[in-house]
Amino acid sequence: MSSFSSDLVNRNYEVNIGNYFSRGWELFKQQAPLFVLYTLLLLLIQIIISVLPFPLGAGGEEDQPGGILTLAYNVIAPALAAGYYFVAFQLARGRTAVFGDFFLGFNRFLPIFLTALVSTILIALGFLLLVLPGIYLAVAYLFAQPLVIDKGADFWQAMETSRKLITKKWFSFFVLMLALFLLNFVGLILLGVGLLVTLPLSICIVAAAYEDIVGLNSVAEL
Repeated sequence: MSSFSSDLVNRNYEVNIGNYFSRGWELFKQQAPLFVLYTLLLLLIQIIISVLPFPLGAGGEEDQPGGILTLAYNVIAPALAAGYYFVAFQLARGRTAVFGDFFLGFNRFLPIFLTALVSTILIALGFLLLVLPGIYLAVAYLFAQPLVIDKGADFWQAMETSRKLITKKWFSFFVLMLALFLLNFVGLILLGVGLLVTLPLSICIVAAAYEDIVGLNSVAEL
């Protein structure tokens, strides 16, 4: 285990959900148009893929598997999702962010992809076994991608550091994730349009929690 992992795992901290929502909103509103535009772009890409006929997209018969573009999008989706963290962390450092920063996840594509792939597999296995292990891991891996992005950790180091750190206050993080779920549920029932705000806002809230508990590197990991 690296020194930064040891320091984090042994750290004492408190989870302040209200503060994270306030800080997350502060980060989001600094570049709200960019966050909304990027989210709209990702949603439009998914809609286009869903209506394109097989073998390109997922349109056509209900039992038809996803096409080439569906597979391609699933591969690059973790890097695209990581873009939210790159921008949120830049704003948290007091720096400006531009639309191109949302695509910085491709600079660390492999560890970001592996973190998403391996954590998803383990969480799925946890749900298949007894459900509770899946819920535990879904919460415990919350900081895995931020650790890859901010600290330059490899995928397994990031996953284990996140798991051990969050396990110390697991129930508090479970409440945080439940609050984020409810936030996005409200966004969904507002004709889905609310998700353009609540999805990026959720990432900003997690970024705020990470900033408070872990602390950001002084420079971006590009």
